[in-house]
Amino acid sequence: MLYLIHKLRGKLSPDALNRRVLQIALPAIVSNITVPLLGLVDTAIAGHLGKTSYIGAIAVGGVIFNMIYWLFCFLRWGTSGLTAQSLGAGDDKEVTDTLYRSCLLALAIGVGLLVLQYPIFFVASKLMDMTPEVADCTATYFRICVWGAPAVQLLYALSGWFVGMQNSRIPMVVAIVQNGANIPLSLLFVCMGGMKIEGVALGTVIAQYLGVATALLLLYRNYRRYLVRSSRGDIFMRSALVRFLNVNRDIMLRMVCLLAVTVWFTSAGSRQGELVLAANTILFQLFYLFSFFFDGFANAGEAICGKSWGERNVALFVATVKRVFGWGLLLVVLFTTVYIVGEELILGLLTDREEVVIMACNYFHWLLLVPICGILTFVWDGIFVGAAATGHLLFSMFVGMAVFFVSYFVLFPLLGNDGLWIAFLFYLLGRGLTQCFTFRRVMRPISG
Repeated sequence: MLYLIHKLRGKLSPDALNRRVLQIALPAIVSNITVPLLGLVDTAIAGHLGKTSYIGAIAVGGVIFNMIYWLFCFLRWGTSGLTAQSLGAGDDKEVTDTLYRSCLLALAIGVGLLVLQYPIFFVASKLMDMTPEVADCTATYFRICVWGAPAVQLLYALSGWFVGMQNSRIPMVVAIVQNGANIPLSLLFVCMGGMKIEGVALGTVIAQYLGVATALLLLYRNYRRYLVRSSRGDIFMRSALVRFLNVNRDIMLRMVCLLAVTVWFTSAGSRQGELVLAANTILFQLFYLFSFFFDGFANAGEAICGKSWGERNVALFVATVKRVFGWGLLLVVLFTTVYIVGEELILGLLTDREEVVIMACNYFHWLLLVPICGILTFVWDGIFVGAAATGHLLFSMFVGMAVFFVSYFVLFPLLGNDGLWIAFLFYLLGRGLTQCFTFRRVMRPISG
């Protein structure tokens, strides 16, 4: 891999490329960071409602919606990679058609989720091992939040298109508006409206539709020239549609593997009791905090690599890989240091229940290894999407999932929750190392 990088390196300004990476990465980080911060706030609100079951409901409810929404977040990934490549190739017509295809599919999925909400919750709840009290709270949370499904799917499509257009500032503004409204709305309904878990859910739904309205307004304001009429034949042109669906199929199957690991991890924690479930939930929120920071630079790699792929600019593609990995290493050092120094303070902010803090401290050392084990896969994911190498992306996820389950069934009976966390770390490493070995194959279409 290093030989290929040095061989193809062009005469590019490192400072210029760094600025370009940061112009996309920093707004993406601000946008991404609002998601785990929102989860942290929801967890913190639930953690102060007086019952451990409320924390469990946020955890299980969050997993159920992750099962639903992450399955379809191919709209975000697939749209960005294909849009960036069309932009790099100078094909404005395909840029427009990609937007329309993605938004139409998003609306169809969102409406379908509303229609099927009852069987979806029935099946999802059967996959989770919950106490009766947690199950009741989770059902209440789900019945309200599911009405935000069309908004969530449309935001996936629009955000992916904006990133593909090399613009992460608009998704940042949308995320700030959405989540900036969500937090005070949830607090208003809970603290002043006398609601419990219902208030958290209602604030979330209202904010999701505010986010869609903001995204559509900014789309019209900034990209009006792309909003031209397109025939049904162009939007559903066989060759373009097949490519669009193939890319999204691979990403969707990848998400199925990711969900299998996430659901199993949460379910394994739930089977150990509400206390372990609550501790794992808090630690996993901190994992999300790190991963969404990392995804900002993955988004930069995704956008720049996708555009350079469309331009057939090998030197820029490879130089971008190096720059994104450099920034990734810096984040590893930063997050590891913050977690080490701020362990007790961070946990104390998330819950005032001493027994949950003590339990989380017992497993906090595994969280410290997440940045080290996750850097490879978090960076490669963005690069592979930019290259539309979704088949290789799927293969690496399949390897990581296999490593997780083999490790779990060997280690969990011996080490309990420690074994669960070790298996998760092996899962991250399995994905990243597989992508390292397949990078040469990813580069063949553009370098050959």
